[in-house]
Amino acid sequence: MRNLDEGLKRRLSIRAAQNGRSVEDEVRDILQTALGQQPAVPENLATAIRARFAPLGGVELDLPPRSPMRKPPRFD
Repeated sequence: MRNLDEGLKRRLSIRAAQNGRSVEDEVRDILQTALGQQPAVPENLATAIRARFAPLGGVELDLPPRSPMRKPPRFD
């Protein structure tokens, strides 16, 4: 960790210890998070959509009334 401010080194060491990692692993995790290298697939699509719209106050949709399913076509 050359050319880093001593205060920054100290804060990295403390953060790494709090997370149970080496300083190198902590720096790697910080960089991956900052560069957006998170898993490409969200844990749950509904949760990801909800998180996207939550800052906007959410979205309320009027759902159309449900009707019984019609019979499937016959091809005989």
